[in-house]
This record gives sequence, structure tokens and C-alpha cells, in this order.
Amino acid sequence: MLINTARGLASRGHQVDYLSPADGAFLGGLPADIRHRPLPARPRQHRAALVDYIRENRPDSVIVGKDQDAVTAIRARDAAGTGVRVVVRPGTTVSRRLAGRNAIKRWRTYRALRRTYRQADGIVANSEGVRDDIAAITGIASDAIHLVRNPVITPDFHEAAAAEPVHPWFAPDEPPVLLGAGGLRRQKDFATLIAALARVREEREARLVILGGGHLEKELWSQARALGVAENVTMPGFVENPYPWMAQADLFVLSSLWEGSPNVLTEALALGTPVVATDCPSGPREILQGGQFGPLVPPGEPEAMATGILTALRAPLPAAVLQSATADYTMERNAEGYEAMLRDVHERAANR
Repeated sequence: MLINTARGLASRGHQVDYLSPADGAFLGGLPADIRHRPLPARPRQHRAALVDYIRENRPDSVIVGKDQDAVTAIRARDAAGTGVRVVVRPGTTVSRRLAGRNAIKRWRTYRALRRTYRQADGIVANSEGVRDDIAAITGIASDAIHLVRNPVITPDFHEAAAAEPVHPWFAPDEPPVLLGAGGLRRQKDFATLIAALARVREEREARLVILGGGHLEKELWSQARALGVAENVTMPGFVENPYPWMAQADLFVLSSLWEGSPNVLTEALALGTPVVATDCPSGPREILQGGQFGPLVPPGEPEAMATGILTALRAPLPAAVLQSATADYTMERNAEGYEAMLRDVHERAANR
């Protein structure tokens, strides 16, 4: 999402550099007016490289999206001594991600997060849930954390979705296709989605496509075989352009145990595809506005998910209604929010 934020700010006349390793993800999406500045391949070399970059280029602000990158950027800011401001952008519900760790590891992580976020010049969250979570962990007041929705819908978004059918299952007169997307890891909980498919198929025909790769693929296939639905499941792996799949699916299902602001859910809505989502922390309840734009079901409960899927398949909401839920998730709206946030960060710094 930071690439889309960079694109939005650049389109509004700001000079934007994008720093990442040379093999960073999605660099092909950078337009010519954004300079890519490669960082060393080894993370421990990033601080020195960032200090050199700050001293040479004198940026007004550095925006970072990962906690460890935030630590690096804050240390580089202090070493460079140019007055650059560091803004941290947490993207997930940290407390839920850490819930499985033992108490000592969780305490150490929270202590490090409190130190890092209190040293940042600004914090911007992508959902109310993430904002409240960071506030609870760090003790920073919620109203001191800016809220800017993710820049999911870009000017070329709908063009990318307008491709030919991507799989025979999307042909006319085929059974309805459910779509899930994300890494095949515990957080996304595709096991519950596969179990829900088996329950749905007790009442009607349906198929499931899961886009993404990960270490749980074999385990998920074993589950599908055990439930007798393997012939009705396909997992094509990572797909660079998932939007034609979303546009052609009968239903998008978010099965996550936790999120921050799930972009795939917003993308499906923007394409007019009906959705079902877990009511996980955080994001789905905000995006679906309490279930107004699609059923919300408890995480980890296949029976409830199946009921939500059957409900959505029987009475899908019109595409125009679904698309109306995504007005705040455009690249332009995101750029406006970041401009306002950066003005506030620099005004606060000037008044200290």
C-alpha cells in the first residue's frame, strides 16, 4: 500500500522517493516520477544507508510501514540531525498477532513498541481498530494517532480487472465460485473456509478458489481431501493480478483471524463482488459498516461462515451498493489524508 500512497502524493505534485531493497515487491508499480532508491540487501546496513540518504537529500519526512523499519528510521533521523520527521504506519492489529506468544515475549515486544512509537514524530493507522490497538499498547491518546484509509482503488484498478476469464470454473452456467486470497498461513484461516465449503455443498453446488502461497498448502489440501471437497477446490498460488478473479467470482470470503484493514475485502467490494467476512480485529466491521454491505461471521466457526455464504449467494447485494462502501479507500483520498497528517506533524514539531 505504501507504493500507492507514494503514487498518490506524487500525483499531487510532491517529490517522492521510494526506498527499498532492489528486489522489493511490486516495484513495477512505481511511475517514472518517483525515484527508487535501493537499500542494501542486508537489513543491518539500512541505518547507515538511510543516514546517508537523509543527509544528501534532506527530505521533510520519512514514512515507514514496519516496526523494525521504524526503529531504523528513528535512529537514522537522530544520527542525521537534519530535522527530518519520521512517521510510522502500523498495518495490522498487533495485539492479536502477538496473542499466541508467551507472556514474556509479548511484554518485551510491547515494551519495544511503546519506545518506538513514542519516539516517532507521527503515527498513521489504516483503521479505527488498528488506531485503538496502538493506543492501548503504547499509552498514546487515540486522537494523537491519525486515521487514513488504505489507497486500495487506484486510477488503473478497474482496467486491471477487465481481463478475460482466468479459469474454466468462471465460464457461464458453472456452479458458483467462492474466492479467498492471501498467504497460506494461520492468520488467514483458510482451514475454516474449506470446512465451510464442505458445509455449503451439503445444500448446493459451489467451488472454492484460494489465491496465494504459503507453508500451509499441503495441510489445506489434506483437509480438503479428508472432507471430500478436493475436486471443488483449486489453489493456483500467488497471482500477480488477482482482480479478474475477484471480478468474476460469485462471492469473496475473508476468513481471517485478524487483520488491520484487509485490502482484499475492499477490492472485492470495489469490483461489485458480494462478500462475507469474519468479524475479526480489525477492519471488516468498519469496511462493511456493521454488516450493511455483507454478512459478518465469528472467526474460526465453519458453520457460521457457511450460513453467511449461503445467505449471500441467495440474495447478493447489487454491485452499485457494494461499490458505495469504498468511497474512502481511493488513492486520491489517501493522498489528501497523508497531506493533512504531514502538515499536522510538522506544525506540532515547529511548536515544540
